[in-house]
Amino acid sequence: MPSPSPAQPRRLGLTGSIGAGKSTVAALLRGRGLTVLDADEVAREVTRDPAVLAEIEAEFPGVVRGGELDRAALAERVFGDPARLAVLNGITHPRVRARMRALEQEAAARGEEWIVQDVPLLFEGELQGQMDAVLVVDAPLEVRVSRVMARSGLSREAVLTRDARQMPAEEKRRRATVVLDNGGELGALAEQVDRALAALGIGQEKSPSLS
Repeated sequence: MPSPSPAQPRRLGLTGSIGAGKSTVAALLRGRGLTVLDADEVAREVTRDPAVLAEIEAEFPGVVRGGELDRAALAERVFGDPARLAVLNGITHPRVRARMRALEQEAAARGEEWIVQDVPLLFEGELQGQMDAVLVVDAPLEVRVSRVMARSGLSREAVLTRDARQMPAEEKRRRATVVLDNGGELGALAEQVDRALAALGIGQEKSPSLS
């Protein structure tokens, strides 16, 4: 008789506007024993597949160079062009979803009750219905802009343009299960993460650490 399939872990969505500090929260969640599935990292993994690169190059000639995807060149091709972006998403999104499902099954096999799905455009992609709860990381606009300028070298105008392409932070806050305010110190953010996990009934397998 075949053994029963492991129970599907519950999904905790993690999202936030550009510069809000989502990666910092993801690291804190990992430190508390949770598996975090990073949609952006999975997308990078998918686009290292030669078959995927061939499809992308066929639609966007010149963006694959030396066997690697030139992400900046590709972004220029699809920026502000919903039709071309839809073509790109049609190539990558099914593969990203399949890989995320496989990673979830691995977590289920390990007996994990919750997994975190780190998805920058969670609401924009209308994925909130697939989550059991959603954490939104936010910070004041000027704080977010300064962070992105410091880490990326982008101009203020470029950061604001990118921010404007996303759902407004206020709307993300409205749709969140829990909002984490990341305008201050790491310790304060970590305390909010612990309170959020406790409120959601998510057990912490490791002792919290701010190191």
